[in-house]
Parts: sequence; structure tokens; C-alpha cells
Amino acid sequence: MASTLYIVATPIGNLEDITYRAVRILQQVDLIAAEDTRHTLQLLRALDIQKPLLSLHEHNEQSRVEEIYRRLQEGQDIALVSDAGTPCISDPGAKLIQALREKKCTITPIPGPSAVITALSATGFTQGGFSFLGFLPVKGKERKQLLMNIAQRSQTIVLYESPHKLIKTLQDLCDACQNPRIVVARELTKIYEEFLVDDIKNLILHFEKIPPKGEFVLIMPPDEKKEEQVTSTQEIIAFLESCKAQGIRHKQAAEQCALQMGISKKKAYEIGLDVFHR
Repeated sequence: MASTLYIVATPIGNLEDITYRAVRILQQVDLIAAEDTRHTLQLLRALDIQKPLLSLHEHNEQSRVEEIYRRLQEGQDIALVSDAGTPCISDPGAKLIQALREKKCTITPIPGPSAVITALSATGFTQGGFSFLGFLPVKGKERKQLLMNIAQRSQTIVLYESPHKLIKTLQDLCDACQNPRIVVARELTKIYEEFLVDDIKNLILHFEKIPPKGEFVLIMPPDEKKEEQVTSTQEIIAFLESCKAQGIRHKQAAEQCALQMGISKKKAYEIGLDVFHR
């Protein structure tokens, strides 16, 4: 009888962030597929769990598909974990999940910590949506094109970066986006957790004096100047008037306008004051 593949989120730093459900699933499954078995073994020891481990990383993911599929068909329940956070979010596992979906396997997510959401929740830059881009390409046309897209952003942009590439990425973002303000979140949920908010040039100077350590999440809010250029006030008013005609309330109309037109909810709400209260 076919069984279940569980996608299990694990702590990004603080072990206390693991959920009761995640612990129960890790205790119950027959096998754990892990990005780095050595890293996962440390977590399991801390939780007093003993289970067989199978490595699944970027270099062997494709070759593991048939083995994991076979084990599921044999009735084994399997947990998929990454080194930290939610699997398949800039971590191995996406190819496996896609392949098993095509084979009609049962896949159940066990939600929990995510560095993206953790960082965003502490910045307030969530109105109007956000775009998560993971790690930038190391070099070449793809990196240049993505930097150009970031420069034209109408939503908050979220990136991951490693310590040895941080300064280069900050410099490239500075050049492409004309030195915007940015949030650099470091070592989330750990002892040395830190949020730095400044323009990029100042942050580059900071990390040149204090070499970057740990894992980083970079958060860039929308460019308000470009927002003004992209969407005219008349377009916003027309959208809000359409919402009003449909019986949508002011606050909800502002939220829809922000999402669909790529502007801040605050701006949409303020423009809507005249539309909804005249």
C-alpha cells in the first residue's frame, strides 16, 4: 500500500521553534531524506529520535526519485528535511516533489520555520505583496537581467545570500538600484540575530569593517519614485471607483488596488479617501 512523503520544516536556528507535529512525524516515519545527513543527525539526537537517513542534495536529487518512489510504493512513510527551515525553498527537494506529484504520490506538508517569512515579519515591508528570488545567479546575463528587474521593482524584494558573497551582491544592488535603503537580516532566531536598516553604501562600509558571518536575508522595499512613474493617480482613482461601484469597502479596495497595480496599500487608501467619502 502506497504511503506518504512528508515535507517537514525544521528550525532555522533555535531548536525550540520545531513544532509538535514535526516531532511526531519524524518519530513515526520509516525513513528521513536529508540534505546533509550529518546535520540532520545532530537535530535528531537533540530530539532523541533514531531513524534511518538517506542523503538527498542538489547533486543526487534526480537519481533518488525512483528509490524514494519505490519505498513509498512498498508502504514506507518518508520525511523530507533540509538543513534548516522549509524544504524546497532555495533548498533541494523541488525536483523530487514534482516527479512524485506526476506519479500521483501522497505528499503532505508539515509547516514551520521559514527564513523568508521570519525576516519579512520583522520589517513591516509586506503591504502590496513581495517577490522572493532566493539566491541571485553567481554571474552572467541572468544575474544582470535579474538586477535590472529588481531596479524596476514595484513590490518588496527578498533575497538570500551567503557571507562570502554578501558584499559583492550589495555592491551590485547599489549600482543597479541607485543606493536604496535595504534591510539585512542575519542569523535569524540565533543568539546573534541582527537586523540592519540603512542605505546600501553604508552597509557595505559596515561589512568591510566587520566581516559578514552567518546566513543573510536581504529585503528591499518598493522604489516609491518608480511607483509614482508606473501608475498614475487617475489610473488608481479609476480602479477604486470600479471597486466602489461593485460594493467593495474602502479598506478592501485599497488592498486589491495595491496588489494589482503594484503600489503601497497606504497610497491606495489615501487616494481612496476622496473616492469613498465624497
